[in-house]
Amino acid sequence: MFERNRIDNSLQQSSVAAELTLDDGRILKGNFYISASRSLYEVLNGQTSFLDFESHDGERGLIAKSMIKSVKIVVAGPKPSLTHQKAPADAFDPHGILGLSRGGPWDEVRAAYLKLSKIYHPDLFAGVELPHEVRDYLASMARRINAAYAALEAPQQAAKRAVIEKAKPIYVSTGR
Repeated sequence: MFERNRIDNSLQQSSVAAELTLDDGRILKGNFYISASRSLYEVLNGQTSFLDFESHDGERGLIAKSMIKSVKIVVAGPKPSLTHQKAPADAFDPHGILGLSRGGPWDEVRAAYLKLSKIYHPDLFAGVELPHEVRDYLASMARRINAAYAALEAPQQAAKRAVIEKAKPIYVSTGR
């Protein structure tokens, strides 16, 4: 009888990034292709004389184990996350965040803010089941957009307050 729940991993392959030093001093960088059910250590110490190797140049072929002097496994860095990378405080560019060029009219700033806040607003995705990385990304983008708009709005608000202050009388006499 066939077992339907059993998975045969013997035909599936996985790749292991490595740097090889050969007997003649050459260094090859690339990937070993091995059965998914075995580790690289098992393959290197196994009975086979040749290993399936693909260099970073794209050449894939078999390499004799007798030619290999040393093997260094290359560990890839951590997976990139959706969270926004922290930039230095002086690198905060409100125009860049909103996708605007400097010196544009205020109407363009407001329109860009409204457009981006509609895209990244966390309430849009409140009813959707999302991974926490995506939720954190959306929330951080909403905060960045709000901060950029607030930074560009501050001079506008200060100018409005200055106009209101200028319109007020300097001195008002009290009634007798």
